[in-house]
Amino acid sequence: MQATPRGLRLHIGLFGRRNVGKSSLLNALVRQQVAIVSEVAGTTTDPVEKPMELLPLGPVVFIDTAGVDDEGHLGALRIEKTRRILDRTDLGLVVAADDGWGPFEDELVAELTRRGTPVIAVWNKADLAPMPAALSARAFPCVATVAATGEGLDALRRELIRLAPEDWINPPSILGGLVRAGDTVVLVIPIDQEAPKGRIILPQVQVIRDLLDLGAWCVVAKEDALADALASLRCAPALVVTDSQAFAQVAAIVPAEIPLTGFSILMSRWKGDLSEFARGARAIGDLKPGDRVLIIDACTHHPITDDIAREKLPRWLNQHVGGDLAITNSQGRDWPADLPSYKLIVHCGACMWNRREMLSRIMLAREAGVPITNFGMAIAWSLGVFERALGAFGEIEHRGDGGCLRPACHAPPCLAPSADLLRREPRRPDLRRRNSHMRALLMREPMAPRAQRDQIIRLVRPALPAWNHMMHLEEMRRPAPGRGAAIPIAGENRAPHF
Repeated sequence: MQATPRGLRLHIGLFGRRNVGKSSLLNALVRQQVAIVSEVAGTTTDPVEKPMELLPLGPVVFIDTAGVDDEGHLGALRIEKTRRILDRTDLGLVVAADDGWGPFEDELVAELTRRGTPVIAVWNKADLAPMPAALSARAFPCVATVAATGEGLDALRRELIRLAPEDWINPPSILGGLVRAGDTVVLVIPIDQEAPKGRIILPQVQVIRDLLDLGAWCVVAKEDALADALASLRCAPALVVTDSQAFAQVAAIVPAEIPLTGFSILMSRWKGDLSEFARGARAIGDLKPGDRVLIIDACTHHPITDDIAREKLPRWLNQHVGGDLAITNSQGRDWPADLPSYKLIVHCGACMWNRREMLSRIMLAREAGVPITNFGMAIAWSLGVFERALGAFGEIEHRGDGGCLRPACHAPPCLAPSADLLRREPRRPDLRRRNSHMRALLMREPMAPRAQRDQIIRLVRPALPAWNHMMHLEEMRRPAPGRGAAIPIAGENRAPHF
């Protein structure tokens, strides 16, 4: 549970003025001394985060913030950090105490409501002053607590559970609507300089887990082995998902009738707003040399040679525009103040963030009038495979909080009608009969259209040597006349999958 990435945790922010007991409330909720508590106002200077498991919600992260009424130059910097926490807050606690409920609290509630974030008012230190009647009559839930004794904490936990966002209680699937149980999906994962040693990156791990949850089959290959992987399948895959950097190479290998998309585009649907990013990608066609473009990489990894955000993506964009763009790179949670001066924002997939933070960035870009897209869509547009990369999603309808997708077809395309012979046969067919069917297909299809015949040949021909080898093993395992039982061949009970 402690290893759950922050992007998969419910973010619960504690906001309010100084010395209202936010840190004491955090310590009481998590039952640990994670934040410094003092009678001195302004003890908390930087956001304090505490990940934990809150049953029955699961993994959450509580974020304690500096007071919004801080003073001076340093106080203004602390307030700015507090306001940035609003961008990633899934559920907000506005804490007040015996000093009363005033404009600071009303402003926090208004901002959270504008962002569509559920709000709970917490009247802390209720042993010193009762909750005002006017506050308890407000439209949002209010809970009275005494952090020092634990009074009211159970009621607060119940409200947290009740107001948890619906997409947290029933999280969407990364590939929902694109893949069904029993489908085969091919994942193309290059192993280059940017690949972490001994593992694969988080979006790839998450897609594999999502396929397992959906009951689908997953085939993983590098880009240089993709053709062989496709040729080894008995039926065309329902979908091919590739790293965006390999779009051009993969699109040239995968037949046009097989849906193709990228990991980054799947992230744009899961973590952001697919239709908004699609509109942003089309703005690349309006760029001219010299236009300002902001490229944001949420991860704080050390840049390497041929880095995607600093070298590859700028190179592809410049080639597409036909000149040099004025590109600015930003990393982490930094956000420029002069946002309206940019013609386009290109954001990473935000795999390490929660969806709320990505939606907040989309909202800020929309308010500034700047189109926003993500790495995968920008690369697909620059390399000329944009329409195909989005074709898997069918018609995109804007529904306000993200792309509502209606896939054009769930069933994987069959390479040719005659290939049904290969798919209908039992899992353990007679090897001689299977091999003869394959040869017969190649001999019988001259009457079929040339394109269809070529598809069948691509499907069948690579499999023939393997089946001939299996037949040789079958002959070896049969006992010679007058001999004893057959000698088992290693792996003979494993059904081949072509």
